[in-house]
Amino acid sequence: MATVSSKERGARSSKERVAQAARAAGLTIDIHDMPASTRTAEEAAAACGCEVAQIVKSLVYLGAESDRVILLLVSGVNRVDEAGVAERIGEPLRRPDGRTVRARTGFAIGGVSPLGHAGDVAVHIDEDLLRFDTVWAAAGAPNSVFQATPEDIRRATGATPLRMRA
Repeated sequence: MATVSSKERGARSSKERVAQAARAAGLTIDIHDMPASTRTAEEAAAACGCEVAQIVKSLVYLGAESDRVILLLVSGVNRVDEAGVAERIGEPLRRPDGRTVRARTGFAIGGVSPLGHAGDVAVHIDEDLLRFDTVWAAAGAPNSVFQATPEDIRRATGATPLRMRA
């Protein structure tokens, strides 16, 4: 009888949560488990055979005043202008540590998906992602991804389009 490690069980349940959230939003996705890490945008683009700009970086912040989870879905080539984003959403941002990310979203850093969060999340999507026909996003584990249209992700997450870079 094969045993399953707690890490494998956690990844499986995270991916199942993503798949369930997608179904609930009327979104059909196929989760791909890649043989190598897709933790960085560059690794994900190489694994998926797409431009780095088509990779959705899921960056978790906390509102400095409200303590709410703020998820920024950012094009893989963009760096977030934190001050500009904070001004546009009306609240300073602070970066949580990995333990807080996992506790508040249900995902480990490197596997944070746009969908299936454990708690309430305010989602903003990079306007630069909306120019693509398809993009690739994390599916709950550091080596799992799914492909979708950016509009489907926006609709499924209720994300607000936002300029992320200066």
